[in-house]
Amino acid sequence: MIHTITFENSPVTVGKYRIAACPRALPTGRFAAQVSVASGRGSASTDRVMCFTNDFATRDAAASFALAQGLDWVRATTQPH
Repeated sequence: MIHTITFENSPVTVGKYRIAACPRALPTGRFAAQVSVASGRGSASTDRVMCFTNDFATRDAAASFALAQGLDWVRATTQPH
């Protein structure tokens, strides 16, 4: 099965990372949360897409959750160890 990811919400930029929520409609009428965390440009670009098992009643709720998870991932990745 192929899933198409659309970026409906404006991406948020934190340092070198571009974070975009990509909520996806489920057959049940609920929404799955997905987030894209991209960095770099051209052939040096990377894009991590995280999909979560939670489902949400609204597209906005799924997008908010996904964006929060993406921001948490960036914060954890950029903190000194």
